Amino acid sequence: MADAASSHARQPQGATGVLVLADGTCLWGHGFGASGSAVGEVCFNTAMTGYQEVMTDPSYAAQIVTFTFPHIGNVGVNDEDNEGKVDGAIGCVVREELTQPSNFRARGTFGDWLKARNKIGLAGIDTRALTRRIRMAGAPNAVIAHAPDGKFDIPALVRKAQEWPGLEGMDLARVVSRTQREEWEGGVWTLGKGYARSPRGDARPHVVAMDFGAKDNIFRSLDKAGARVTVVPAQTTLEDILALEPAGVFLSNGPGDPAATGTYAVPVIQGLLERDIPTFGICLGHQMLGLAAGAKTTKMHQGHRGANHPVKRLEDGVVEITSMNHGFAVDNASLPEGLEETHVSLFDGSNCGIAVKGKRAFGVQYHPEASPGPQDSFYLFERFLGMLG
Repeated sequence: MADAASSHARQPQGATGVLVLADGTCLWGHGFGASGSAVGEVCFNTAMTGYQEVMTDPSYAAQIVTFTFPHIGNVGVNDEDNEGKVDGAIGCVVREELTQPSNFRARGTFGDWLKARNKIGLAGIDTRALTRRIRMAGAPNAVIAHAPDGKFDIPALVRKAQEWPGLEGMDLARVVSRTQREEWEGGVWTLGKGYARSPRGDARPHVVAMDFGAKDNIFRSLDKAGARVTVVPAQTTLEDILALEPAGVFLSNGPGDPAATGTYAVPVIQGLLERDIPTFGICLGHQMLGLAAGAKTTKMHQGHRGANHPVKRLEDGVVEITSMNHGFAVDNASLPEGLEETHVSLFDGSNCGIAVKGKRAFGVQYHPEASPGPQDSFYLFERFLGMLG
């Protein structure tokens, strides 16, 4: 890893991509995907599979994902594994150069797919060193850039990284959320058949899902658990939600600072709690449920992102292996009397679950819908549906 003072002078011959950190450090490699530059926060994800799902998770908006697994792109891409209508991550950093995909489901290469979506990739980086840097110093702001001719204005890229304000105080949910109400129709996926079409009609309990940057597999999981789902934009009012006569309300995952999104979402959630409407939140939705119940949220040092995070369920001591993607968390030291901690991370003890005492409302920090990740926690969707009668 080059030092900040001399990194520009040390541009290797043939380098067509660079990650420029806000302190001036430049990490050189080979660019792929789209050309140009993009600014955001650098994070790392430890999942060994599911890079297409990761890159299309709206929770990664304004972030550059460092994949710790070295062989990214080896199974190509397809039309079925996208997780959001609005893409999240602005770019990615990988260790090995991309190879031709070897998978019967592949319908294209990862590099071409990134280019078509205007996302930048950077290969040939020491991702172990970058990950250690993030763990020790926190997630940095940076610019990822790709120029096929190898020409970069490094001072301008450094300024761009330094001037970016960072994720704290940033409301990104309104950027990635749906803008129109949608009746969800996608069922579960099966090999060779794709996604089933969910049954319509009024017999199933009606769940209104607030989209703060949701992954599609959340809605598929609600459907699988037995719900009829209506998805509404992030800024939907309490009155409009109540007019849909929901049996329960779901609060989705999403990017950015929960306190910023909470300026308009928290009053809505408080209205749901006052009426004791069954409410279930995941990730950002979990954090805003905590804010609505009187807790505080905090920016994490490095965040949790991967498909192998152990979480302890406090009611019985069971450990679930979970999928995670978050850079903010509910501060477990701030939980008021009316909020019970239900799950904690076995990595760092941070809060991973809450339940509002006396109300039919709970949330988890991790992703029980996985995609990618393990299926240990699907029972939470069934628990939520059980609250709806």
